[in-house]
Amino acid sequence: MSTKQLFFALWPDNRQRDRLRDVINSVVKTVEGKIVDRHSWHVTLPFIGEFEESRIPELQALASQIEVEPFRLVFDRLEYWARPKAACLVAATVPTELEKLMASLYSVLEEVGVTPEDRTYRPHITVVRNARSFATERLTQRATTEWSSFELMESRSGSRGVSYNPLK
Repeated sequence: MSTKQLFFALWPDNRQRDRLRDVINSVVKTVEGKIVDRHSWHVTLPFIGEFEESRIPELQALASQIEVEPFRLVFDRLEYWARPKAACLVAATVPTELEKLMASLYSVLEEVGVTPEDRTYRPHITVVRNARSFATERLTQRATTEWSSFELMESRSGSRGVSYNPLK
């Protein structure tokens, strides 16, 4: 049985990455650690973990039935997360449309036999890994992103670190 490491995510397009770049570049200079490449920036939705490769089409078919109501996320602070030792841009509020999307994705996961993580969802973008601890900072320039879709993502670990690939 072959498996892949999967998760759902909001995957920025190039325009969104350009908009995020100025905000992220201004804050990562103040954090010690390994800066995350801009092509890896994303907002994790439900994490799936190891999933049987032969069942991915079933998962994709169920997820494709979810209609996403467009919404905005406003990232307004930079936080240190001790457990992964990461610096993350964090959105203080979760829009209702994102809460509905998360509930729909949790239902899909339950339908394919995956138990969703039981913790409060906090939308974030990891910008520095192996970060040194720091106090939460409010951003002087907020990063506003707009979303109307999501992706099923594969996470691959390699000699250069982790890479993320949308599964189309």
